[in-house]
Amino acid sequence: MALHDIIVIGGSTGALDVLKRLCADLPANLPASVFVVVHIGKQGRNLLAEILDNLSPLRVTTAEADEPIEPGRIYVAPTDHHLLIQDGVVRLGRGPRENMTRPAIDPLFRSAAVAYGPRVIGVVLSGMLNDGSAGLAAVKQCGGLAVVQNPADAEAGDMPTHALAICDVDYRAPAARLGELLGHLAGEPAGPAMRVAPAMQWEVDIALGQSSTSPQLRKAADPTTISCPDCGGVLSEMHDRSPLRFRCQVGHAYTAEILDLEMDGPAQEALGVALRILESRATLVEQMAADARARNRTHSAADLTERAQEYRRQAEILNRAIIQGLK
Repeated sequence: MALHDIIVIGGSTGALDVLKRLCADLPANLPASVFVVVHIGKQGRNLLAEILDNLSPLRVTTAEADEPIEPGRIYVAPTDHHLLIQDGVVRLGRGPRENMTRPAIDPLFRSAAVAYGPRVIGVVLSGMLNDGSAGLAAVKQCGGLAVVQNPADAEAGDMPTHALAICDVDYRAPAARLGELLGHLAGEPAGPAMRVAPAMQWEVDIALGQSSTSPQLRKAADPTTISCPDCGGVLSEMHDRSPLRFRCQVGHAYTAEILDLEMDGPAQEALGVALRILESRATLVEQMAADARARNRTHSAADLTERAQEYRRQAEILNRAIIQGLK
């Protein structure tokens, strides 16, 4: 009988203290393997495993490529690599960033769902935005259990809140109870195996670093008129829509909320450039109008003054848009 013996955990802002408590509370005889992704950034120093190892009764290490998965161990994603699990071993991928980060939570959850289906317990902790929601939905789609930290208990409640909105979550608990809850769930009988969507395996392959082809992308998503903020390619809207998300030909992936945030900076910068150009043109045309008046070219001066006023009106509209966008 299949048992719940794979636990995948993802967190971001505010998750470190939760992980410390959770790992300390796990039983020493936990009959499951635990995998952890925290948004540590490209310049991280892989210190998280050492911190957790000093607190947990289980062995905690930074994950290494192709090492076998063993029960009673905690594997932590290294910097600048997606952590995935496949065929009983750890896989590290240098595929494109997902939700602006590598390692990202969704690839880990997705790979666990594909490889282990109902045996998986997915856990979303404190964090900003909504990385983890699509991955937790994949865990549920493949028959696994979904657990989230209570948003009211989280330092940053975005990730748990989005997960609750997207998934039919099985358990919601505060940080103080998560370790005990996982210890109770681990080793319990799992449900029946579920069908795995081909697109889910394709996304796992992308995280591992395999290139995507246009036919594969067309099977999983529909092209849009939106450009990828990372590479400038065309973004396609994923069919699963849980949550609404996009992926480009290169493989960069975004939920709608994170894509909106990623596009905000360039949009504000472009508005600022346009504002400076309009103000410069208005100043130039005003000087041209003054010169025309000095030369008694009355009609030209009037036309130039009208143009300058129009540039000023356009600049004011842009200025209000920039101020509104910064609020």
